[in-house]
Amino acid sequence: MESTWVRPDTSKQPLAVLGAGVLGRRITATWIAAGYDVNLRDPSDAQLNAATIYIQSNLKDYEHLTGGKRNPGNLKVFTDLGGAVKDAWFVLEAVPEKLQMKIDIMGELDKLVGAHCIVGSNSSSFKSSKMLEKVRPENRRRICNVHYQMPPGATTVEIMTDGQTDNEIIQFMNDALADAGMQPVIARKESTGLILNRLWAAIKREVMMILAEGVSVPAEIDTLFVRMFGNNPSGPCAMMDAVGLDTVAFIEDNYVEERHLQSALTVDWLRKNYVDQDKLGAKSGKGGLYPPGGTTKSSQAEAGHHDNLAAPLLYFLDLGVGADWDLGKGLTNGKILTAAVDGTNVKTLIEGVMTPDGIDISIAAGRIFWTSMGNFGKPDGSVLSANLDGSDVKTILPKGKANTPKQLVIDHENSKLYFSDREGQRVHRCNFDGSAHEVLVQTGDWERDGFADQTKWCVGINVDPKHGKLYWTQKGPSKANQGRIFRAGIDIPKGETASSRSDVEVLFERLPEPIDLDLDTDAQTLYWTDRGEYPLGNTLSKAAVGPGGDKKVITLARHFHEAIGLRIDTVNHHIYIADLGGTVYRFNIDGSNKRRIIDTDSTFAGLGLAFLH
Repeated sequence: MESTWVRPDTSKQPLAVLGAGVLGRRITATWIAAGYDVNLRDPSDAQLNAATIYIQSNLKDYEHLTGGKRNPGNLKVFTDLGGAVKDAWFVLEAVPEKLQMKIDIMGELDKLVGAHCIVGSNSSSFKSSKMLEKVRPENRRRICNVHYQMPPGATTVEIMTDGQTDNEIIQFMNDALADAGMQPVIARKESTGLILNRLWAAIKREVMMILAEGVSVPAEIDTLFVRMFGNNPSGPCAMMDAVGLDTVAFIEDNYVEERHLQSALTVDWLRKNYVDQDKLGAKSGKGGLYPPGGTTKSSQAEAGHHDNLAAPLLYFLDLGVGADWDLGKGLTNGKILTAAVDGTNVKTLIEGVMTPDGIDISIAAGRIFWTSMGNFGKPDGSVLSANLDGSDVKTILPKGKANTPKQLVIDHENSKLYFSDREGQRVHRCNFDGSAHEVLVQTGDWERDGFADQTKWCVGINVDPKHGKLYWTQKGPSKANQGRIFRAGIDIPKGETASSRSDVEVLFERLPEPIDLDLDTDAQTLYWTDRGEYPLGNTLSKAAVGPGGDKKVITLARHFHEAIGLRIDTVNHHIYIADLGGTVYRFNIDGSNKRRIIDTDSTFAGLGLAFLH
C-alpha cells in the first residue's frame, strides 16, 4: 500500500513523552539536549517536579551526545493528556509495563493525536501489535515500538513494527533518533523483547537459576560478567536490582506465558525470596539481590548505566565565608547548591543568600525551603522558599518572626515546616506559605533576659509525625560538654504553653555540642552531628529512642571539621554530612566506608536530599 503519511516539520512541532519516571525523564532529556521541544506528561505533579529538576540538573550529560553545540529545546509539563499531545509530531508512551494500561493509552491517543502523528511504545515486554485493540485500523500504520535502554550511558534504541507500520515511518524515526544522538537499530520483524532484551532475558534467566540452585552469589556472578564483558561496570545482578526485581519478575512472566517456559527456578524463586518480602532492589530500603545501597555509587568510575537510579539529589548550603568570601558582600555571600551523590554536576541554584543554615525539599510542592540566620546578634532571621530550580524566591516568614533560624525539616504528610531558633530559644512550626505560624517550644525569653545562656539555644530539629514526636538539640556553649537532646509531643498539651509544657523529656545530656538531627522513623533511631571539641566532639552519633530502646549513644564516625548538616538516606542505607570545612561526606548506615564526595574550601552548613525516582 502506498504511503499517505506526511513527514512532520520537527522544528515547528513538539514531541510528547508520556510518563515522567526514571526512563521517561531521561528520554525527554535526550530530545531537549538535541534541540527538540518536548511536552512531558504525567498525572502526578510530584513526578513532573522531580523530572523537571532531574533534566535541569543533568542536561549537560546529554548535550555531548550531539556535540554540545545545539541550543536546548523547550520543556513543557502537563498533567492533561490532550494538552500534551496536541500538535505533537511524535508521542512516546513510557507508562508502567502493564498491558491493559498500554491498550487504554493507545485507545485514548487514537482519538487525540493528529492524522500524521507517529505513536511509539517504549515497551520491550509487549509488542505494539498487542496494544491495538482500541486503535482504528487506518491508524495502526503509524504505531511502532521505540524502546530505549538507559541514556545517557546506554544510548541504543530499538525500533520495531507493529506488523502494519509504514516503512517510511520506521526509517524516519531511525533518522530522527540518530539526529538526537541515539544509536537506533531496527528489528526486522515483530519479536517479544525486541533484540537486546531477548539476550538480556536469557542472561537474567540463567542468573536466577544459578542463584536458586545455590551455585554462586550475586557479587561473584557480577565479577565474572564484568571481567568478561567489561564495557559496563555493573553486572546482571546489580542491573536487575537497579531496574527493580518486581519489574524483572513482571517482564519474565510475559516470556514464561508466551514461550511456555519453566518458572520454578526463575520468576517463582525471585518472587518467593525477594519480591514477596518487599526486597525490590535499589528502590527498596530492604535491598534486593544486593544489600540496600548496593547500586548507589560515590564516584563516576564505579557507576554503570543502571547505577544511581535510586540515588537522591543533594541540596546543600554554603555560608559563603570560606576561601572565596567576598568581603564586600558581607554575610550575603551564601549559596544554595545541588550535586549528584558521586560529587558530580555541582551547580549553584541561588547566589547572594544571607547566612543560610537549614534546608529541606518538597518534591510534591515543587519547592525548596531554607532558613537565613540574618545578622548575628540581631533578631532578623527569616525563612524562604524557591522552586526546585532556584527560581521564584519567596519569603515565607519575614525578618523578625524568628531570631536566628537554624535547622529546618519538612513534615511531608501534613505539609508543615519545623525549625529551631537558636538565640530565639524556640522551636517553630508553620505551613508552606508561612501561615499558621506557631511556637511549639520556648526555652527562655531572650527579649527579657538576653541570649547569653547558650544552654537554652535550640539548634537541630526533627519530627516524627507517625509517632507524634518532636526532637531538638540545645547545644550549650561552644565545646563545653553541656549539650542536650530533647523530645516532646508534636503538639502542645491542652491548657499548656510553649514555655510550660509538661511533656518535655531530656533524652541525652552532657554532650559536647550537638547540632543537626535526623531520624529513621521505622527503626526509631536518632542520629546527630556534634561539633564539640576532640576527641568526643566533631562526631556522628546515634541512639535507639523507641519504646524499650536503651538510648545508648553509639559514635559512628569522627574527625570532621565542625560537623553541621546531616541527612539519612533510608532507601540506600547511607548517611550524608556537611561540615564548615567545605566537605560533604557519605557513609554506610553503620558509619563505615567514609567517603569525601565533595571537598572544597567553602563553608557548608545544612543539607537535604531530594528523591527524584
